[in-house]
Amino acid sequence: MISTTAFVKQNGRYLLPGAMLMFMSCFGQTFFIGTFAADIRAHFELSHGGWGAIYMLGTGTSAVIMLWAGTLADRIRVRILGPLMLLFLATACIALSQLSSVWVLPFVIVALRLTGQGMLTHTAGVAMARWFAASRGRALAFATMGFMCAEAIMPLTAVSLKTQFHWQWIWLAAGLLCLAMAPVIFLLLQQEREPQSLAKDEKALGMEGRNWSRWEAIRHPVFLSAIPAMMAFPAFATVFFFQQAYFAEIKGWSHLSLVAVFPLGTLSFGVSTIVYGWLIDKLGAARLMPFYLLPLVAAFTIHAWAPTVSWVAVGVVLMGMAGGGMATLPASVWSEFFGSQHLGAIKATVAAFGVLGSALGPGLSGWMIDQGINYQSQLQGFAICFAIASAVMVVPFARARNSTAA
Repeated sequence: MISTTAFVKQNGRYLLPGAMLMFMSCFGQTFFIGTFAADIRAHFELSHGGWGAIYMLGTGTSAVIMLWAGTLADRIRVRILGPLMLLFLATACIALSQLSSVWVLPFVIVALRLTGQGMLTHTAGVAMARWFAASRGRALAFATMGFMCAEAIMPLTAVSLKTQFHWQWIWLAAGLLCLAMAPVIFLLLQQEREPQSLAKDEKALGMEGRNWSRWEAIRHPVFLSAIPAMMAFPAFATVFFFQQAYFAEIKGWSHLSLVAVFPLGTLSFGVSTIVYGWLIDKLGAARLMPFYLLPLVAAFTIHAWAPTVSWVAVGVVLMGMAGGGMATLPASVWSEFFGSQHLGAIKATVAAFGVLGSALGPGLSGWMIDQGINYQSQLQGFAICFAIASAVMVVPFARARNSTAA
């Protein structure tokens, strides 16, 4: 196996587009859109519940469309699909910069979430998995760095720019950046890479020495017990970033000081991903899975009562630690218990629950604010939900692990 440095040098022409697509997806991600929540609510005269409902509807609708749109990555080459999605994302960004009617806002949110959160990340992931065989893990990790960089710098950049420019001008600039990147991706992939190997992946077996179908897997106690975790993390982490401006407001902090600690979470996420990869090889994913949410219990408890931004920084680091587990453990667990033959279908089902969670979270939080349930109480409630989601996995996973060992 060649060194990582040599690998990047040899394959940079194909790795860079993956990282670029991941980076550009930020304009459809909650951590970026959330920085404009207060501006959007004020511009369209929306309550917290109204804005949350629109965001929930947009995200949910984009998830349904993704069931079909995601298959385009199997039929259209990345050098076409990637730039095409960037053009659609550019259109959505520019539309938001010019929007005056609240009735059109849900359609713009659908477009942002579908192209950004959905198709750009999906296209990049499929490309890395398709183009690289022996080095697939490193290729995916390199592409993920694009997302991590965006998460670290774009919220801070957006809030800083808002002190100098009207918020809609920033979305116009985002759209122009997407337009500029589309031909770059196309040119980089003029000679699109072919897969390293056409050999079939080894079909690792799961429990009972066989490969489980998707419908068999989703009825198993292991899968059922993991559903709360698969939904809670995206639901409540999305809420945290979605309500960031409101959070800073009720705490009496500047928005800029709050987003300035977000890069610490990104750094923690990167380190945690590496550590979890090592722990999975040493201890097995099933042994770790019931406990990876525990840092979120502490994180959201800290967020609820944090007297200063420094305490929030600790919570953000803990969120990053749990994020490393979310990025590595579930896929390993499904392979360990259910085999690899139908892993794609099983992961697609898990992704659907995750997107559903990310759709429901902002809508629920906004509705609770309108009902007079203060945000600090919500954060503490989310911490309790994480603790429950972690606890319900302990027994089913222990039994499944024991049966596999037997």
